Amino acid sequence: MIVSILLQREKYRMRYLFLILCILVVVSTTAEGKTQKTPETHPFPSLIPNVRIIEPLDFCGEPVELDKHSIRERMEKELLITIWDRAQAALWIKRSTRYFPLIEEMLKKEDMPADLKYVAVAESALRPHVRSTKGAVGFWQFIEATGRRYGLEIDSDKDERKNIFKSTEAAIAYLKELYNIFGSWTLSAAAYNMGEQGLQSEILAQRCNNYYGLYLPLETQRYIFRIVSAKLILSDPEKYGFKFTKEDLYPPIEFNRIKLKCYRETPIVIIAQAANTTFKGIKDLNPEIRGHYIAAGSHSILIPKGSTKDFHSRFKTFLDQWLANKKERVYVVKKGDNLSSIAKRFNVPLPALMIWNRLNMNKHIHPGDRLVIYPNGIELEEGNL
Repeated sequence: MIVSILLQREKYRMRYLFLILCILVVVSTTAEGKTQKTPETHPFPSLIPNVRIIEPLDFCGEPVELDKHSIRERMEKELLITIWDRAQAALWIKRSTRYFPLIEEMLKKEDMPADLKYVAVAESALRPHVRSTKGAVGFWQFIEATGRRYGLEIDSDKDERKNIFKSTEAAIAYLKELYNIFGSWTLSAAAYNMGEQGLQSEILAQRCNNYYGLYLPLETQRYIFRIVSAKLILSDPEKYGFKFTKEDLYPPIEFNRIKLKCYRETPIVIIAQAANTTFKGIKDLNPEIRGHYIAAGSHSILIPKGSTKDFHSRFKTFLDQWLANKKERVYVVKKGDNLSSIAKRFNVPLPALMIWNRLNMNKHIHPGDRLVIYPNGIELEEGNL
């Protein structure tokens, strides 16, 4: 029995060796006569030299205390983490050429340090629609209460936290107020992250008013180092292995600003038609506008550069056409109706029915409610409307 097992194992071993030999012969034959090419290499800077920070660092002219080992370690850690996430850092660089010129101009106008622009990078990666788990929104990550406190309009029609101009104005006002409280841009940025009352409480409790010596929430302890890491990379991308041509970078926003007075809720698509662009084109330039309509009232709206000529006459023409030619019908909700059954009856998509009537799935309809419906070629019996 044992001899049989040993013979079987030897048989399988010989088959395995024969298979390996065949593979080697095939590879050798294929490669014969061909010149081997050296694989193309892409230079990637070593991480170690990148964190050997020799030159002094500062944030808004206030030194980062790298002479202390623990602080240098925190700086190196954050810089390494940031460099490692190369996709994120590359997007920072590409977006910075789109938004930094606007932010820098506004900071300069208010005599504020240019380094404050990196706060927006650390907060949102320069994205208008980003939302945190705590409900902070937009370029500068304002929560609703703080945003309203600094003049931002936040309601069902508009969220100016997503507007680069309005939100930057609010951030400048907030940071200026924080500096008046703390007398330090480093502490002001920390307070921006954790709230001024929280930081004031820790300063009093710990009897220390130096950011680098305070024990703060972990996110805030990392915060200044994240900002300085962004500053280092965006100030000298090639040093960290990011080599972009001018064409690789996103161009600055080009736009014209128009004043528009609407006497009723108006579809954004009408504005887009008048500006010779698309619905998306208007939404991208005005990310603060919610939904598919702008509310009645006066508005300042960005449109593509070069489309201001005859805009208002085109807008009036398209609006008049929409009002005159629309085939809207008003359906009176009956007992037993629901949104899905009404959409099915009129052969229209349920999401479209909700958009036309500013509804959501949590909002109930009741008998007697009136819904605007644009039938899709469906003729209704008299008395149903």
